[in-house]
Amino acid sequence: MVEANKIDSANSIIKAKIDSKILEEKKKKIAKEIAKKAKIQGFRPGKVPVKVVEKMYAEEIKRDAISEAVKEVLDEGIKQLGANEIIGEPQVIKFDEKEDGIDVEIKVFTKPEVNIDDSYKECVPDVTLPEVSEEEIEEELKKIAKQFAESKVVDKESLEKGDVAVIDFKGYIDSKPMENGSAESYPLEIGSGSFIEGFEDQLIGMKVGESKKIKVKFPKNYGAKEIAGKEAEFDVTLQEIQEKVPAEINDDLAKKYMNDENATLETLKNYIKDSILQRKKAETFAPLKEQILECLVEKYNFDLPENIVDQEVDVIVGNEAAKLTPAEIKELQENPEKLKEFREKFVDEAKNRVKLTFIIDVIAKKENVSVNDEELTQILYYEALMQGQNPTEYIKQVQEQGLIPVLKMNLIQEKLLNKLLEDKVKGE
Repeated sequence: MVEANKIDSANSIIKAKIDSKILEEKKKKIAKEIAKKAKIQGFRPGKVPVKVVEKMYAEEIKRDAISEAVKEVLDEGIKQLGANEIIGEPQVIKFDEKEDGIDVEIKVFTKPEVNIDDSYKECVPDVTLPEVSEEEIEEELKKIAKQFAESKVVDKESLEKGDVAVIDFKGYIDSKPMENGSAESYPLEIGSGSFIEGFEDQLIGMKVGESKKIKVKFPKNYGAKEIAGKEAEFDVTLQEIQEKVPAEINDDLAKKYMNDENATLETLKNYIKDSILQRKKAETFAPLKEQILECLVEKYNFDLPENIVDQEVDVIVGNEAAKLTPAEIKELQENPEKLKEFREKFVDEAKNRVKLTFIIDVIAKKENVSVNDEELTQILYYEALMQGQNPTEYIKQVQEQGLIPVLKMNLIQEKLLNKLLEDKVKGE
């Protein structure tokens, strides 16, 4: 007899008594199936007596019979509940073997009923974006002009910060020449920090033709371990002083910067204006997104699948545990009560996260917002390149860790919030 009852709209319990007679019937059926295929010495294939099979494969037969019976209980219970979308694995919370059969209780979890009308739009505030001024555009143009600056020799009394020093140098450690530690006519921008700390500062004030000994110390974490943490001495001669002259702000600069022969200065200005606007938009949207999410969590209430909440608690606990000392972790491992208290601290946060996932899913469908596999792959590819990793290996690693659904939901959430806020931008 199977009895299925809803605890709430997302959690249900299925109870049943699996009669011993039913189990015996299933065992006999399974034994007969095994007998047809079993290869046992002394018997021809398909002629093995069922009694022999029952004895030899007793544990396996019993396990398969129980598994089949429990599955039938689960299927019947789900049918009674009328549940269409089961979330996660059902949990057997009671399994009591007796002489007359097995008492079993199974918890099942379903997708919650999330009824959301257009009232979610009340959580989205009106947005006024800051203007992009001509001064901001001009400032950005000057930065670009500096990027394309050319160095020209100047007649100066001495080297200053910001100048380009053209130097010959030879480096020594323990009075021995350094490997790859010398160069001639090397252009070094003073203040760029491209050489070892202290090197560039000691060049300031040198005159053209002057030679000088410079002492520095390589950092302990320097890439080349053989010289990390060691003191070095450089013989340096200043050959000439150059100044970086910014490129002229004109159509030619636009063509170079945009890598487009048809680009003009006006094209570049429009591009810069749009870039600044997008940056300001991102800065304006960021705090508003948090407000929207908090509002949505407060606005809607519905039942949550307990197993999904438990999984989210596990994730939070795992992240928080990484911040603990070994002694604190050991204390939690050895004290079940403390571990329980530690987990309970994050239950509300886990519930809000799970609730928000279902809310975002429903609203995203209403707003026709989605993320396809190609978009996700492109983002992961870019992330891999930014981290200096092989994109194919990185994507494979993300897939193996089971992170694709989480990443996809995060992207949908970000895309949805941007759309909702874009729709509330005044003047657009």
